[in-house]
Amino acid sequence: MRHGETGAHALRDTVELAKAVEALGYARYWVAEHHSTGTFAGTSPEILVGQILANTSRIRVGSGGVMLTHYSAMKVAEQFRMLDSFYPGRVDLGIGRAPGSDQRTMMALAYPKRPVEVETFPQQVLDVVGYLHNGLQEDHPFVSLKVAPGLKPETAPEIWLLGSSDYSARLAAQLGLPFAFADFFGTTSGHGPTVAALYRQEFQPSELCQVPRLNVTVQAICAPTTEEAERVAASRNFNRARRVLGIQGEEIGDGILSPEEAAARPLPENVREHVQAYVDGCIDGDPEQVKAGILAAAERYETKDVGIVSITYALADRIRSYELVAQACGLL
Repeated sequence: MRHGETGAHALRDTVELAKAVEALGYARYWVAEHHSTGTFAGTSPEILVGQILANTSRIRVGSGGVMLTHYSAMKVAEQFRMLDSFYPGRVDLGIGRAPGSDQRTMMALAYPKRPVEVETFPQQVLDVVGYLHNGLQEDHPFVSLKVAPGLKPETAPEIWLLGSSDYSARLAAQLGLPFAFADFFGTTSGHGPTVAALYRQEFQPSELCQVPRLNVTVQAICAPTTEEAERVAASRNFNRARRVLGIQGEEIGDGILSPEEAAARPLPENVREHVQAYVDGCIDGDPEQVKAGILAAAERYETKDVGIVSITYALADRIRSYELVAQACGLL
């Protein structure tokens, strides 16, 4: 969300960006789940996925991800089965374990019930897989239930586990599912390749995934020059700083600031050091610099499946960033 605008603007920008990157040759477009935040408008990925699918024709669209601990596994399976019914072969169901919010918001999402214990997450993932592929365990209390009446559909959403630590990597390996690592957090690059190697080492083939499939998603901003990329990145960087400072919307308003406003905000030394460490984990620069950074990440993680998160103030800057990356990496 941009400062001074509403979440509706951000959601419409999300659809416009999806249309743009489809034309640029990108293969997949995922949207996240965040709650009670003044920065991100995407509270309901399953609804946003449907809007993006309706406005595109080829690109795969999915959740990056649904925070499964908030929900019923059966309901999530039903939602994504319905999406797949309208757009067969184009739907990804990325599943995350984190709450996508603070603890108070997590309580509100379950109220008046209690939040699901995180220890049940592996069973929830198994249940989603079972519901989508008519494969619940024989002793499962709901084995007779179906999320899609009638014959087994020809396609089903592609299921991914998401994570930034070895927990989800091990679970994905154990269940034989694709795994997406969140390098874009900006603080996970150091241990990311180790987690990726662990996923490959422990991977057990399944009917859904015969060999390890690893995605790594990086944080990147590309502009015609390094100086321009650094200017555009100021909005993202200050948004990171305000998290550290605990600045709430009442003080400067919701949404990210323009590059000029963000650059003009003074920061304490300890916050500047934190932001610099975060920036060091990002791939910002001109097309050749960003291409080199993406290729280096692909080599470190030993994968050709690389996603990009680009947080900018202006939609035009986001589209330009993805366009320059597409040109540099040969998508166009």
